[in-house]
Amino acid sequence: MSTANSTGAGKLYGVGLGPGDPSLMTLRAVEVIAEADVVAYHSARHGRSIARSIAAKHLRADHVEEPLVYPVTTETTDHPGGYQGAMEEFYEASAARLAAHLDAGRTVAVLAEGDPLFYGSYMHMHKRLADRYEAEVIPGVTSVSAAAARLGTPLVEGEEVLTILPGTLPEEELTARLAATDSAVVMKLGRTFPAVRRAMEGSGRLAEARYVERATMAGERTGVLADTDPDSVPYFAVAVVPSRVGNPGSVPSGPGEVVVVGTGPAGPLWLTPQTRRALADAEVLVGYTTYLDRVPVKPGQVRHGSDNKVESERAEFALDLARRGKRVAVVSGGDPGVFAMATAVLEVAGQAEYKDVPVRVLPGVTAANAAAAAAGAPLGHDYATISLSDRLKPWEVIAERLRSAAQADLVLALYNPGSRSRTWQVAQARELLLELRPPLTPVVVARDVGGPEQSVRIVTLGELVPEEVDMRTILLIGSSQTQVTERADGSRVTWTPRRYP
Repeated sequence: MSTANSTGAGKLYGVGLGPGDPSLMTLRAVEVIAEADVVAYHSARHGRSIARSIAAKHLRADHVEEPLVYPVTTETTDHPGGYQGAMEEFYEASAARLAAHLDAGRTVAVLAEGDPLFYGSYMHMHKRLADRYEAEVIPGVTSVSAAAARLGTPLVEGEEVLTILPGTLPEEELTARLAATDSAVVMKLGRTFPAVRRAMEGSGRLAEARYVERATMAGERTGVLADTDPDSVPYFAVAVVPSRVGNPGSVPSGPGEVVVVGTGPAGPLWLTPQTRRALADAEVLVGYTTYLDRVPVKPGQVRHGSDNKVESERAEFALDLARRGKRVAVVSGGDPGVFAMATAVLEVAGQAEYKDVPVRVLPGVTAANAAAAAAGAPLGHDYATISLSDRLKPWEVIAERLRSAAQADLVLALYNPGSRSRTWQVAQARELLLELRPPLTPVVVARDVGGPEQSVRIVTLGELVPEEVDMRTILLIGSSQTQVTERADGSRVTWTPRRYP
């Protein structure tokens, strides 16, 4: 009956049994159990094993059974290494017991609920034994698939993203991850349920969340998560946020609103979880076409792109939609409050006809922060942010602010330095600053930070070539204290000390 390899040792199997219903075991799982000399399974100290109960009708009298009894589950322990130390000692001892059978040439099947390598106890045996013995893992139906099947609703569709989370994560981490994904399953409930429920509420997902307990087992229960009694929730339960595609009930309801969001300096890597949630919840996206193109297309979501010179009209359009009950996200680059759309929206929202329309502003990573991080830490001390665009304010005002900031010895972050229609401003700014700063002052020339054409160079104010600066560039002009150092790999970084002499 045993399957020994060329060294005479037995073979190790991790056998996935599925979510609980014995009829959901795979044919291969049944075959492996039939071939095994030894059947091992985990259990709590009460001795009952869910894994054994699932496979019970396939066990024979001549099977050697190895119950692997946890020393602790949720209770405290006086082990000198604490809970983790007690569990590590248990896994080492369990692996040694199985190794003794394998050394004797016996085939060992370790039973696992669901899938052996999906939050399963078997993986602790696999990590300790698979490098010494032949091992094979038999996959099983997971509780995630079982829960979706019992709810009878799609889990993910099309290009939606599924996130699987343990309920034992810190509540703030759960909230952020739930906010940033399309669909989700939270496992390991039981005592974690109150925190999971709060995380669902904090991320705006509570209304769409569903509850599944002991899927496919006796005592199965499904329902709405918000209506579930926390005191009734066992460990073997999951919270499910299903697919939104074709599921109108999953979309937030309520009055219209405008949310102004910042997408950061480039693509999806720069989005915050809060911004991802706002973009997913919106019925309509409004914004400059270049920024809208950074946002993934979602079925059923309407997009209105426009030129970058119609900010007031764009804001009014978004507020009109919200007044008619639509949830609108106004998409901005960087941070919406830094030379971007938040001001335009709030200015129009101050008009009498829009005062009842809710407006929220969500922050984003600024171009200055992104450029500074790419170059080192030039904004490590006091700095001023100034736009060189004279489309909305006279150049005389810009020049006076540049002069004042330079005289105050502030690092300067210069936005909107040049464009096809504005070609002289950088040269004028350079000449003005050279009157107040030495030519060796460090300057970061950062273009398309975070994008496919990213270029970050550290030059001096005297070396700065205005013709090389365009609208996709931001300039960081150092103070008298800003330093440039060379790293061991030959790269150069710039930084401004936090201490001032």
